[in-house]
Amino acid sequence: MNGAPTARDDRPAAGVRAACVTVSVLLVAEAVGMIGLVAWLLVDLVALEPSSYATAIALLVLVVIGAIWVSAVAIGSFRRAPWTRGAAIVWQVLQVSVAVGAFQGLFARPDVGWLLLVPAVTVAGLLLWPPVGRAYARADVAGEASDPA
Repeated sequence: MNGAPTARDDRPAAGVRAACVTVSVLLVAEAVGMIGLVAWLLVDLVALEPSSYATAIALLVLVVIGAIWVSAVAIGSFRRAPWTRGAAIVWQVLQVSVAVGAFQGLFARPDVGWLLLVPAVTVAGLLLWPPVGRAYARADVAGEASDPA
């Protein structure tokens, strides 16, 4: 054996594959939740009279941008595109901040806080696990580091 990895060695272990699938499925669930939030805000904008149309439309636009972003990250995650790991971690940090806000204040909703916090911590933890990070790394990038030519 010349030390070159075989095709079998290139594939991630079963636990790593399960972690990658879990990350992708949770990202899809988050994307579906964001799309649902867009629909809910749109119905509220049409059915109810907001105290400020400008604020309501701005919030709707921001949520649409977020839904597009997390949907693109979820799709990229199934392809294990390298850029999705960082984008997903950023999304999880934003989601944790919203979850923390849901636990506090006059209108606290701990149920919503837990619904946001548990998947965010799960996805971020799995993405920070080194074997999953290697699974999301591009093979040609790893080869460039060892081959100076």
